[in-house]
Amino acid sequence: MPRVSVCFVCTGNICRSPTADGVMRAFVERANLGEHVSVDSCGTHAYHVGELPDVRSRRAATVRGYSLTHRARVLVASDYEHFDYLLAMDTGHLGILRKRAPERARARVELFRAFDPEAAAGSEVPDPYYGEDDGFVEVLDMVERACKGLLDHISRTHRIG
Repeated sequence: MPRVSVCFVCTGNICRSPTADGVMRAFVERANLGEHVSVDSCGTHAYHVGELPDVRSRRAATVRGYSLTHRARVLVASDYEHFDYLLAMDTGHLGILRKRAPERARARVELFRAFDPEAAAGSEVPDPYYGEDDGFVEVLDMVERACKGLLDHISRTHRIG
């Protein structure tokens, strides 16, 4: 069976993308697809390299049974060849990913919420960083829906599971 690799991308890799990383890892594990799907996340900027996710992201995730232990890292050129999917949290990240992409990149680059069945085309995952705790819960809701849709897509498209 094929191995499919996914990388979620936000700005500093401490709120949105590590939340998606943790949720997707849990979904992959529950579906017994760990041998077939690998998950990672990164940021477009190196503001928080080496840090754990924001405490508010970790708190919201823990309440729902997810563990966010990823350490922040920044997007590197080899990510375009290593991953099948580079999924942007918003259109700003999408633009950066497309601008930095090598001419013949392997990775499929698109908005993460394209996989959220409740989201309109072009929908983003808003940055909760400067808001209150409820913003992190709302982000988690969006992430769960989009991760479910993404896993369904991967299972169908890549014939795994």
